[in-house]
Amino acid sequence: MIEWFQELTSFQKTYWILTGISTFMFLIVLITTIIGADSDDLGDVDAEIEGDTGAGFQFFTLKNLVAFFTIFGWSGISSIDAGNSKPTTVIISIFCGLLMMFVMAALFYYISKLTSSGTLKMHNALNATGEVYLTVGANRSRTGKIQIKIQGSLRELEALTDYSEDLKQGRIITVTDVTENGILIIEPQNKTKLLC
Repeated sequence: MIEWFQELTSFQKTYWILTGISTFMFLIVLITTIIGADSDDLGDVDAEIEGDTGAGFQFFTLKNLVAFFTIFGWSGISSIDAGNSKPTTVIISIFCGLLMMFVMAALFYYISKLTSSGTLKMHNALNATGEVYLTVGANRSRTGKIQIKIQGSLRELEALTDYSEDLKQGRIITVTDVTENGILIIEPQNKTKLLC
């Protein structure tokens, strides 16, 4: 192995050293990403860059730079083995590395678009139909609870009513408004069947 390395030209040695180091770092980043030790355990600088909500498409991140040098090195070694000249090898390496950075940046950008924050937006409950779970007092006299489907899941939320009678458990209701502190304002429906 040592003899093989010593027989290489300095240009080839540079590529092999760069490729070895960057491939090792790439494997570490890949393993930590898979096991979930992505940012907190290793102090990854991507966390700080990705925390900037103003920039959606992150091109210069630690992961992308590691990927750049990994692909840069391996494509350069392949180009040298193919018998290309030094300038051609460097151009091919830079092109392949930048292409990899772009692909990774686009991949992480579109993956981040698929995730949702999970934040409940109370205004999404407007005009939704639900069922009284705990009696809601007439004329906003007592806060009760309702079960209602919002943002794809069934939730139990606090509610008030301007209706002149108490709304008892099992009553079908419609949400008409939301207060500033997130309590739903409801009114009864004529339907008497329970929510499924």
